[in-house]
Amino acid sequence: MKRITGIVLLLAAPFVSKSQDWHIGGTAGISNYNGDLTEKRVDFTTTGPMIGLLVKRDVNRWLTLRGGFTFGLIKADDKNNSQASLKARNLSFRSPIWEGHLGAELNILDIDDRGFTPYVFGGVALFSFYPTAKDSSGARVPLRRLSTEGQGLPQYPERGGQYALHQISIPFGVGFKYLLTDRFTIGIELGLRPTFTDYLDDVSTTYVDYNTLLAERGQTAVDWAWRGDEVHGGSYPLDGAKRGSAKYKDWYTFTGITFLYRLGGSSGGHRSTNFSKCFRM
Repeated sequence: MKRITGIVLLLAAPFVSKSQDWHIGGTAGISNYNGDLTEKRVDFTTTGPMIGLLVKRDVNRWLTLRGGFTFGLIKADDKNNSQASLKARNLSFRSPIWEGHLGAELNILDIDDRGFTPYVFGGVALFSFYPTAKDSSGARVPLRRLSTEGQGLPQYPERGGQYALHQISIPFGVGFKYLLTDRFTIGIELGLRPTFTDYLDDVSTTYVDYNTLLAERGQTAVDWAWRGDEVHGGSYPLDGAKRGSAKYKDWYTFTGITFLYRLGGSSGGHRSTNFSKCFRM
């Protein structure tokens, strides 16, 4: 019986070791946005909440694979800008961000040996968004269907069809994690997300012709394409007048505290020793 037990434990050892390399947990913090409605790369007047789930697997003491799902809320308002031209434009938006991501972390130190490590990470993400703006009654108006810049209108074929609400971003950033116990890790992380769309905020290029937009999408579309009359009166801009800039794509940012739980038994410091042996081979 002792021999059988020993053989079973020996065969199970690799699986137990592997389970120690898996971590599950979550993150919570803030979301930020950069695009046509902001003047800075990171503008904290646009801060919204963020929360997510994380799964990680340590390949070795230097490399950690990661994946997860995150929800954030991004927003911006021309009223918070300092430039007179942006204030006069008077546009605003809010959008949820639902993101699934995969990537890898490069650990600078051996966390099991030192108890902490800074790290850098990168990966790829699939996310969805849905820009809206608030009317005078507080109700949310979906912006995409209004074709505020002529998207999908036959008179503006260069604008293409309606922009896709599911897009790819490239997450990258830095973090710091601290080993509270053999099982629990706490950290902080800043992650930037450049995207391949300029329509997180429903703003990108120029105004389209008033009469064309009115005929194709109705008065509501005209009202939300240009809102300057709400603050200073005036008339709808001419066809081709600058509304945004297509030079740069939009970004969003997640900054948060991370909490992770190591699955399986505690490493007891042995995992670091085993990896050291592997690297010396």
